[in-house]
Amino acid sequence: MDNWDEVKTAYHVARLGTVSAAAEVLGVHHATVIRHIDALETRLAVKLFQRHARGYTPTEAGQDLMRVAQATEDQFSQLSSRLIGQGEGVSGEIVVTSLAVLAPVLSEPIKTFRDAFPDVRVRFLTDERLYRLEYGEAHVAIRAGSPSQDLDNIVQPLMSWSVGLFAHPDYIAAHGHPETTDAFVNHKFVVSDDMDARAPFFKWLMQSVARDQLVFRGSDPLSQMSAIYHGMGIGFLDRDWGTMLGLTEVMPQQDDWMSKIWIVTHVDLHRTNKVQALVQHLKSWAKERETK
Repeated sequence: MDNWDEVKTAYHVARLGTVSAAAEVLGVHHATVIRHIDALETRLAVKLFQRHARGYTPTEAGQDLMRVAQATEDQFSQLSSRLIGQGEGVSGEIVVTSLAVLAPVLSEPIKTFRDAFPDVRVRFLTDERLYRLEYGEAHVAIRAGSPSQDLDNIVQPLMSWSVGLFAHPDYIAAHGHPETTDAFVNHKFVVSDDMDARAPFFKWLMQSVARDQLVFRGSDPLSQMSAIYHGMGIGFLDRDWGTMLGLTEVMPQQDDWMSKIWIVTHVDLHRTNKVQALVQHLKSWAKERETK
């Protein structure tokens, strides 16, 4: 293709549906967008869009072009992340992705990493979906569960995640302290809204209590933490945070509750200075944490 600008313009029109929206994203005049589309259709001798009062709808040919352009955009994004990561020093932006439930745990090492490398800017992305390291969506992923099987990813063990079963002292005063699972029958529980969650401690709890005892189901860790703190029921929290909040640990930690946490990097970015610096910092922090 001789002119990537025209293809890129057509891609954004197909994606957004109107000339004005594409012009805004591209930072050009709407007349430039129309000129690019007309020139591209003339060069290819095919109609890429159906024009109508509401905007532009891609034809079959337009949809084909959109798929190719999307793949090319992804490749450019991947290349950009690789080039950005190849600087001499440990500086610039580094993107870390993890589950939201691990955010309170990882805040400490990310803070001390910033203390050691003040020229680094951290973007911390929490989401249930897996960010695509191969497309440069993140530099480092911190994941729980089974390790990635992608041969292009480098997977290293970080730590075992320690959670505890906590309740607020006011809840204990009102409802008693259930020290065994047999006593759970008279208690209320706070859990994730995702009833298919694969965390070992969640599966353990689902086998130990009835569904009608789940009085609060939160879609995010912060809402669950708040519900436990305000005495709505018993629930799982990171042990450090449960203790910090002054909550009561209901029963001793069980081996069944442990989750393995992994550091995942893509082979193309693994050896860059800032990725290596963060990986080594996290591993040193985890080793120190486990010896406390």
